[in-house]
Amino acid sequence: MKTILIKNAQLVNEGSITAADVLVKDGRIAQIGQSISTEADETIDATGLHLLPGVIDDQVHFREPGLTQKANIETEARAAVAGGTTSFMEMPNTVPNATTQELLEDKYKIAAETSLANYSFYMGATNDNLSEVLLTNPNTVCGIKIFMGSSTGNMLVDNEETLEQIFSKAKLPIAVHCEDEQTIRDNMAVYEAKYGEDIPIECHPEIRNEVACFKSSYLAVKLAEKYNTRLHILHISTEEELKLFRNDIPLEQKRITAEICVHHLWFDKADYDKYGTQIKCNPAVKEHRHKEGLLQGLLEDKLDVIATDHAPHLWDEKQAKYKKAPSGVPLVQHSLQMMLEFVKQGKLTLEKMVEKMAHAPAILFNVRERGYIREGYWADLVLVDLNKPYTVTKENTYYKCNWSPFEGHTFSSSIAHTIVSGHLAFSEGAFDESKKGERLLFDRQEV
Repeated sequence: MKTILIKNAQLVNEGSITAADVLVKDGRIAQIGQSISTEADETIDATGLHLLPGVIDDQVHFREPGLTQKANIETEARAAVAGGTTSFMEMPNTVPNATTQELLEDKYKIAAETSLANYSFYMGATNDNLSEVLLTNPNTVCGIKIFMGSSTGNMLVDNEETLEQIFSKAKLPIAVHCEDEQTIRDNMAVYEAKYGEDIPIECHPEIRNEVACFKSSYLAVKLAEKYNTRLHILHISTEEELKLFRNDIPLEQKRITAEICVHHLWFDKADYDKYGTQIKCNPAVKEHRHKEGLLQGLLEDKLDVIATDHAPHLWDEKQAKYKKAPSGVPLVQHSLQMMLEFVKQGKLTLEKMVEKMAHAPAILFNVRERGYIREGYWADLVLVDLNKPYTVTKENTYYKCNWSPFEGHTFSSSIAHTIVSGHLAFSEGAFDESKKGERLLFDRQEV
């Protein structure tokens, strides 16, 4: 592999910003110093740029196998890398669902051949695959995924005995989608009686409401407390749910953790007027007060990581009426720029953003030798220009679905270079796909 020398960067890492050079050799960070003068195959002058650890996104849907008309691992990993995300953890609701060890391993084989980013895949739980779930290797798989509310796909786990068994016996983190199914069905019946098939998109946060979210999250937390399970609740979307989480102990000591997604920080109910079903997602984008409350929860460490729940669908599918339009938004390419906008606005510090997008996912999932800029660690790095505006167009959006809710929007920052496991995978708008990403590994004695 080529050696890479990064000169004159502003290094953002572990709570501080310092001027530094970084030498990358054999895929890893070989040296961090003030004035490294070693010869290298490639030298990047990072004057005026900030060097961050690459983003670790713990929740994406890349749609392969079976839904590759929408996306595939190759296209979405490229988009991720273009946006500064160097590692992803992908969900099991593909076709077929990744609910056996064989089907799970099939996805790893595809990624090894096609993914520009580092990768891991969740094992999917159903009402009747407990024995397969319990075979999952804690050191080579990121976690177990349970849908405690139906979303895209058919993986709803609603059998109480099954939930008890998984929570009591799982040997690796359980990541859950929490929305109470009965509450949603009851609400839907009310709106169908009122509107028939023409339910306005603005009703989405009233159908998939605060009660549905809190009721399901509360149940998951109680199960985790009962069995001391390592629980991670995905895409928290309500202010009410924050009371379920702690901030009085370090992340390393937490048994119950929570994720916030970029779209729940960026959009609110008023945005349905502009975006319509483009921002239809589960759980729903809700009232403005939730957006504000969730940001505060993030700053106060009740919410532990920032992710995307990247979920592409075809443009024509998203143009259907409310009930038929699928839920999900393509976001992985622009998540870092979205959060850099919060930094620009003074709502979030650069150091806190790096903590929530790189350090915390590495801690939470026990990712081996990633998530920090440290000598000896894998070189997953991104150089950003905080003063170079970037306008999103169809031409520079790399999702297979070829649309983004940000088309035409100008971000105040740009992604200059992305290094994945020591390989300069993206540089000034161009990809180098001569080397693929690595499978993530996890240091877990027990969870």
